[in-house]
Amino acid sequence: MINFDELKSDDNGLVPVIIQDFEAKDVLMMAWMDREAYEKTLETGRMCYYSRSRQKLWLKGETSGNYQLLRELRYDCDGDCLLALIWQTGAACHTGERSCFYRQIV
Repeated sequence: MINFDELKSDDNGLVPVIIQDFEAKDVLMMAWMDREAYEKTLETGRMCYYSRSRQKLWLKGETSGNYQLLRELRYDCDGDCLLALIWQTGAACHTGERSCFYRQIV
């Protein structure tokens, strides 16, 4: 396990995190983590993010009931992006879709 300080965050102290289904391997969403979200996720085993629109900690599923349970947390070779392998309960997207990536361009 690495400390949040070992990751490369942006000027706002945020690190992007890609959320992927542990079993199906579908990419479900992308979000941001700050130190508090990172530490809370590791402490509770439930995915927490930093909401840039609300500017506060966001426990995924807190209002929808669609929680994400952490199975593995990885970081990339540059230390500037996280990959969370999770178990999803219900939909990951706020639109009700399983994944936020349900719209196709090509």
